[in-house]
Amino acid sequence: MADEARSQFVQYLMLRVDPLWRRLEPAVREAGRADLTNALNAAGGVVASDSYSTVGLKSDVDLLLWWRAETPEAAQELAATVLRTGMGRYCSVAHSLWGITRPSVYTKRRSAQDDALSAPTRLKYLIVYPFVKTVDWYLLSREVRQQMMNDHMRVGHGFEDVRQVLVYSTGLDDQEFVVAYETDRLERHHELVVALRATEARRYTLRDTPIVTAIHRPLEEVLALAG
Repeated sequence: MADEARSQFVQYLMLRVDPLWRRLEPAVREAGRADLTNALNAAGGVVASDSYSTVGLKSDVDLLLWWRAETPEAAQELAATVLRTGMGRYCSVAHSLWGITRPSVYTKRRSAQDDALSAPTRLKYLIVYPFVKTVDWYLLSREVRQQMMNDHMRVGHGFEDVRQVLVYSTGLDDQEFVVAYETDRLERHHELVVALRATEARRYTLRDTPIVTAIHRPLEEVLALAG
């Protein structure tokens, strides 16, 4: 039971590459990319990492690293190492969205969140954003909130091909939650969001931007696309 209750640290680290990087000699960039790749590979036993490209999809982000670790210290140390690599020295953190996992208060069953985090493969697209509810939401009774969340989850169950990962940031960062979706078809995620916006719970959304859409690719491709 103790293992089930243990929180996991989840982070979406979004990096912007300085345009100066792309003006360096090809051999220098190749060595810098290899340096960054080696740093991530060396940390694989402590921090699970998946890579995504955002080139051309978001003006201030070029690549996204999705990390899962037992502690924030492990992720922080890896971030510091990455930023010291040959390519990392030309990167800056554009956004960092993070939180911890915990059981949902609105369902008694194991959540899809747990299954998505441990999935052996990643889907093609990742959409991630911070999420903040209004004060009025928390002043509603538990029964009223549960009823609205039941409707929210009913809609979500109609899109089983879209995975959701929810992590909690309340009291830890500016947002209350970080919401991420995985899908092989962006149209399906679009349809899901449109359907969810027609539910009553939408009235209590204060903020759910910026939205970052990224494409899952091998790390070597992600770094090559960034320069």
